[in-house]
Amino acid sequence: MNIYGYVRVSSTDQNEDRQMVALREVPVPEKNIFVDKQSGKDFDRLSYKKLMKKLKAGDLLYVLSIDRLGRNYKEIQEQWRLLAQEKEIDICVLDMPLLDTRNGKDLMGTFIADLVLQILSFVAQSERENIKKRQAEGIAVAKAKGVKFGRPEKAVPEDFGKLIRIWEQKKISFSEVLKRCDISESTFYRRLREYRLLRDGKQG
Repeated sequence: MNIYGYVRVSSTDQNEDRQMVALREVPVPEKNIFVDKQSGKDFDRLSYKKLMKKLKAGDLLYVLSIDRLGRNYKEIQEQWRLLAQEKEIDICVLDMPLLDTRNGKDLMGTFIADLVLQILSFVAQSERENIKKRQAEGIAVAKAKGVKFGRPEKAVPEDFGKLIRIWEQKKISFSEVLKRCDISESTFYRRLREYRLLRDGKQG
């Protein structure tokens, strides 16, 4: 029997130390710990795929929590079935002792483990959806308050109006006015519309 551990963090700027410490305390051999740094929305992950190729019947896999396998209810259920039934390995979820396939292999034990798995999978997906909803609400509130998201737009030069006039008089080319303004074509046209609306409004 080989012992493995799987670690996942949602992005490259998140820290996996807590999961690594828990797996080392089991202990899981360092060479048998597989780490992915990407979203848990699906199972198309490089290290997870390598782990799946390594696992053999009778092996033991440790994860710190069920949502390390993923945060989608259906996918977590399918992966658990694939690991426990098709690959015939044991799985131990460290922060939920009831999710340990080594224990209670009788009918009652299996029923309890399946029930706990379904509940935790549902909770994991619900929490993910709630986080996304809170983020969307927070962004909407921030935008209503005038908070800008994304990179700040590059400012036009102080003599933008003068450059527009000489360009409109065909004294300089379009490429030349872009070069002097030092902005992209899309930004130029957006600022041009704003400038003309302001100019025409003043003239009116």
